[in-house]
Amino acid sequence: MDPRLVENDESSVLIDHLSPHSYPQPGPREVRFDETDNHSPINANIYLHSSCSSDDDKDDGPHSLPAANSIKSTNKRLDCMLQFLDRKLLADHHNQHSGQGNHSRPGLPEFAAKGGGNGIFKVPVRAAVHPLQPPSLELRPHPLRETQIGRFLRVIASTESQLWAASECGVRVWDFKDLCAAWCGAEETVRSGDEDTAPFSESVWTSPALCLVSDEGNRLVWSGHKDGKIRCWHMDQDLDENWSRRTRFQESLSWQAHRGPVLSLTITSYGDLWSGSEGGTIKIWPWEAIEKSISLTTEERHTAALLVERSYVDLRNQLSTNGFNNMLSSDIKCLVSDNSRAKVWSAGFFSFALWDARTREMLKVFNTYGQIENRVDISSIQDFSVELVSSSRKDKAQSSIGFFQRSRNAIMGAADAVRRVAAKGGFGDENRRTEAILATIDGMIWTGCSSGLLVQWDGNGNCIQDFHYHSSAVQCFCTFGARIWVGYVTGIVQVLDLKGNLIGGWVAHGSPIIKMTVGAGFVFTLANHGGIRGWNITSPGPLDGILRAELGGKEFLYTKIENVKILTGTWNVGQGKASQDSLTSWLGSVASDAGLVVVGLQEVEMGAGFLAMSAAKETVGLEGSSAGQWWLDMIDKTLDEGSTFERVGSRQLAGLVIAVWVRNNIKYHVGDVDAAAVPCGFGRAIGNKGAVGLRIRVYDRVMCFVNCHFAAHLDAVSRRNADFDHVYRTMSFCRSTNLINTAAAGTSSAAPMSRGTNSSEGMPDLSEADMVVFLGDFNYRLDGISYDEARDFVSQRCFDWLRERDQLRAEMEAGNVFQGMREAVITFPPTYKFERHQVGLAGYDSGEKKRIPAWCDRILYRDSRSSLVADCSLECPVVSSVLQYEACMDVTDSDHKPVRCIFTTDIARVDESIRRQEFGEIIGSNYKIKESLKELCKIPETIISTNNIILQNQDTLILRITNKCSDDNAFFEIICEGQSTVMEDQKAPKRQLRGSFGFPRWLEVNPATGIIRPDHIVEVSVHHEEFHTQEEFVDGVVQNSWCEDSKDKEAMLVVKVRGNYSSQTRNHRVCVHHCFLAKKSQMDSQPKSSSHIQGSVLHRADFQHLSNSYDVMKQLQNLHGSSSTN
Repeated sequence: MDPRLVENDESSVLIDHLSPHSYPQPGPREVRFDETDNHSPINANIYLHSSCSSDDDKDDGPHSLPAANSIKSTNKRLDCMLQFLDRKLLADHHNQHSGQGNHSRPGLPEFAAKGGGNGIFKVPVRAAVHPLQPPSLELRPHPLRETQIGRFLRVIASTESQLWAASECGVRVWDFKDLCAAWCGAEETVRSGDEDTAPFSESVWTSPALCLVSDEGNRLVWSGHKDGKIRCWHMDQDLDENWSRRTRFQESLSWQAHRGPVLSLTITSYGDLWSGSEGGTIKIWPWEAIEKSISLTTEERHTAALLVERSYVDLRNQLSTNGFNNMLSSDIKCLVSDNSRAKVWSAGFFSFALWDARTREMLKVFNTYGQIENRVDISSIQDFSVELVSSSRKDKAQSSIGFFQRSRNAIMGAADAVRRVAAKGGFGDENRRTEAILATIDGMIWTGCSSGLLVQWDGNGNCIQDFHYHSSAVQCFCTFGARIWVGYVTGIVQVLDLKGNLIGGWVAHGSPIIKMTVGAGFVFTLANHGGIRGWNITSPGPLDGILRAELGGKEFLYTKIENVKILTGTWNVGQGKASQDSLTSWLGSVASDAGLVVVGLQEVEMGAGFLAMSAAKETVGLEGSSAGQWWLDMIDKTLDEGSTFERVGSRQLAGLVIAVWVRNNIKYHVGDVDAAAVPCGFGRAIGNKGAVGLRIRVYDRVMCFVNCHFAAHLDAVSRRNADFDHVYRTMSFCRSTNLINTAAAGTSSAAPMSRGTNSSEGMPDLSEADMVVFLGDFNYRLDGISYDEARDFVSQRCFDWLRERDQLRAEMEAGNVFQGMREAVITFPPTYKFERHQVGLAGYDSGEKKRIPAWCDRILYRDSRSSLVADCSLECPVVSSVLQYEACMDVTDSDHKPVRCIFTTDIARVDESIRRQEFGEIIGSNYKIKESLKELCKIPETIISTNNIILQNQDTLILRITNKCSDDNAFFEIICEGQSTVMEDQKAPKRQLRGSFGFPRWLEVNPATGIIRPDHIVEVSVHHEEFHTQEEFVDGVVQNSWCEDSKDKEAMLVVKVRGNYSSQTRNHRVCVHHCFLAKKSQMDSQPKSSSHIQGSVLHRADFQHLSNSYDVMKQLQNLHGSSSTN
């Protein structure tokens, strides 16, 4: 048997051949697939295992990482282990002496509200490895938004050995062999958000890149940019040297492709580059012109750019004379090449166009329901457009179109404006607004809509069926084997089979998933915040449980505990202003060791006119007032803002103000500041009562701080409870308030408007935070006590008896409000109501109303603990206790006293670089994973009917591919390794490769991709299409045309076969020879040669149904006893 047909044991390749030397080196432009069947995307496990031994200081390969990185990784592991041991020893010591676990933590005694274990008040699930999602490879951990202004990643695309990303300032590239490697990025003085990212190289600064497409055959990556340029990048650059020296690589070619932004790119099955822009503009950049341009030297770069820039074919212009281009008026959001049938789909929001990739003719225009927009006869348009393209501009101007033709064009032109409005969303069914499109290996097309609807189409543009598994917008697709991955705006990923059946789903990110791609055995997902995660292509599957258990068991190696002191303060300022001494007494005197300072103010400014104006400003996205700014400036001065602290966010709603300051020494670990406001007054519309909140990420944990002012008066308990419930359920953080980057975020196309970190749809944002702090004037009073009795108890400091009368405590005990939250036991006098500027307890209200003193001003919190006894860990990542809880009774500037609370907070965070290395080591060394991979990554054995085909003009012959496996599907893809012209001596020179392994224009292969069921045969039509005339376009118009020579052509096809999960392929090579008629007659006179060639070719009439693999083999042996298999 041919050695190429021996079944490939991929798992042994994954495990046994893991040295860095096995990594494929850049080769010459001519590509020839290995005879050993193993040329294809090398499985991620090779890279993982070979790059994860980062603790070894060996430098045994060209891609080895610096020894400094290995030493640093080892030191970080040791630090985590020592910290883990210290915590265990300390816990054992406390248990021996007190018999209580976490109760020995320093802090004040606390009172906990009931009702916190259910529904929206349940503590969110956290773990070293999330139990509800597969383990992921954190290629690029979630960067803080403040580090990404002007640098957000927008698109990712994979090649066989690299992952490319398009950003607002250029492109970057990761090498798959370094997926698990550590990087010394943390040594940089300026935070870039990539300190824990796997090593990558970055390009020179460019205009924002909006789309990417790779050409694996020529080792090129193309990027489309906002400035209308297309740039070409070489894959085979010395990336290791680039990132080690912090140098940036440059493009090899660029040109001005469009006046507007390049919105989409694709490479067709014939190697041409197509680009889409605004207003329905589609341009084709023929491979012939691109090939000439990229072959020029660096010194000739300007000439190369001019050459390709003027070579385009403008599809709209080709159809403009007969008015058909009015159907192409919407922005070309997506371009997808259907390689199975050699077609191209262009998609706007509400319409599609179907094109022939070989002839470049429009085949069909239809809407999102599949209804054909048949304004004129399609076939006549195609014929007419070809005639017009081949004529000169002068001939076009002089041609007589006719009265009816001109009238029709005028009507179509008038309708164009209406169509443009429809394309922008003015008309059309928003539920079927197209957001993403995908071509699968079985020849089907899938589109995703803004309503979450998934639509399946056949290759001819006929709508097959709809699926609806999620109510939020689809953002992106990707596919591998028999699976389709769908990314949603909610951060959820769903996995479907090719029939549309839902296999599984999980929350992949805390923000929208904007792009996905498959490479190296992973599905990479890019979130709107810029984080990239890799999910095993088998997920959900049997490997997930093994990885989850192994990673969880190594938690102590990559867990680090940080401690942060948080100073929170609340004050109802009663529309007044405070002295600097008052602010110093309240905040400045205790902020010396605080890492975070959070301040909430109430009644900064009130009055009917101000409240009405504030409500009006909120409707148009405006906020703030001069009084609010005065308070912020004064607190800035108190905290020495600038040199000690930095204000990172604030929010004002009418008289409510909240702001956060961060100490400079931890500001690089704090960010993603979002704000929210919920009015509760006058029909939930006016902000005289309500809440403002800030959400902030601290050491990758989410904390929410909410400043509230609830309904007043003694008997309004139920209204206050309802105010809290309304605030808790409806507060939605969706607005960035970072003061430094506000302007930049306003101009950035990537300023995220994330939905939060919700793990399930319908859950409030506050439910998903790791820590929530409520502070403010809650207005709960004392029940069953008179003014005089209260004054007496206060003067005697009998606070225990007063606490029994506290409305808030009673409601928390009943589980009616602040469910599951805790408050330190109050040991200070009631903070309401006082006469201004009267010192001491004598200052309580002595006027006509004599309001009963009450603890209106409170600070409550909830951390990650589901019980009072819990140690800080990745399962319980935020554990707080209260060090101080007191009122500043010496401050007399308002009728309320300011209150402050100091928390000491332990935060468990993951060292993502170490965790990434552990992830790779587990995959490379775990026996169960090895065995699972061995079974999952099998490639079904296949045979082909011939490895030599000879075609004459218009000939059609059948290539049959047989799946000998009786259990598994085989997935095949046919590409072209290149073509050459056969010389007189019957020798073929070096083959010329077209873009992305494209076919020569004289050859049609259909289908070029597909699935072969077990014990079945698939027929592939190999057809010669007469294509003797070539055309050269200049500025979109044909300038030259010529006849091809009559020499024989030879193309080398490669049939790539893979299993359902195998990233490697088994390859069969088929030589297709195009022989002109005269030479064919000469060959027919040679019986031996003719017999050999024709005997290896199957015509359609030879085919008969074969029931099983035995029949298949027997029949093929009878038909092709002399044929060889490749």
